[in-house]
Amino acid sequence: MNDETAPSIVTPDPWQDWRAATPARLALGRSGAGMPTDETLRFGWAHAMARDAIHAALDVDTLAASLREAGWPVESVRSQAEDRGTYLRRPDLGRRLHAEDTARLRAIAEPCDLCVVIGDGLSSLAVQRHALPLLDALRPLLPQALRLAPVIIATQARVALADEAGEALGARLSVMLIGERPGLSSPDSLGIYLTFGPRLGRHDAQRNCISNVRPAGLAYADAAFRLSWLIREALRRGLSGVELKDESDHAVLDAAPAAATLASRAKP
Repeated sequence: MNDETAPSIVTPDPWQDWRAATPARLALGRSGAGMPTDETLRFGWAHAMARDAIHAALDVDTLAASLREAGWPVESVRSQAEDRGTYLRRPDLGRRLHAEDTARLRAIAEPCDLCVVIGDGLSSLAVQRHALPLLDALRPLLPQALRLAPVIIATQARVALADEAGEALGARLSVMLIGERPGLSSPDSLGIYLTFGPRLGRHDAQRNCISNVRPAGLAYADAAFRLSWLIREALRRGLSGVELKDESDHAVLDAAPAAATLASRAKP
C-alpha cells in the first residue's frame, strides 16, 4: 500500500466545508482522542501572535512621521502607566494622561470640534497597520468646516484616556482609535470609540463603538462611513452612546433612490 492509498489517521469533521466561510476554529477533525498535529501547531501560532500583539511596543516615531506626511498634525502623549507590565495590571492608570502631557495639551488648546486619539491599547499591531488608512478614508467624508485638533498618539493607553485628552484640548467630540484585545483569529483588530463632550468621568454607556476594523473584518471605507455619520450626528444632536443609535445604514438606503433618479435623468 502506497501513501496515496493509505487511510488517513485524521477523522474529518462533517462541518469541514464551513471552514471556507470563517477564520473561526471549527471543524478541526480529530486524531484519536486529540486534535490533529497541524491544528495543534496552528493554535500555538495563533496564540503566539496574540501574545506578541499585546506586548509589542508601538513604533510612535514611524506612525507620527506617516501621519505628518499625510497632512495630519501630530502630538504624542503617554498615560500614567510607566511600562507595559503596569499597564496590563493597572487599567486605571492607562485611562489617565501623564500630568506633564495634560499640561502640554492645555497649553496648545484651541476651540475645536473633533479630537482624534490613536492609542496602542492591547494591540499595537492593529494601530500600526490600520490607523492611518482609516484616517485617510475618513478625511474626505468630514465636513469642510469641521475644526480638528492635532491627532494625538497615546502609549500605554486605554479607551477613556481620550476623555481627558479631548477635555484638555477643548474638543466637543473625541474619537479613540485603539488596538482591541487580540483573538486567536484576529491579532490586529482596531476599535473606534466616539464620545461627545469628552471629560473625566465619562463611562462606556456614553460612547459609540465600531469594532473589528481591518481588511479581514470591517473595511476601512465602511468604518469611515459609519464614523463620519456618527461624528455628524453627535455634533448635531449633542450626544453619543446609548442615546445615539447607529443609523448610517439608513443614510445609504436614503441615498440609493436619489442616485438612481439622477442616473435615469442623465440617460439620453
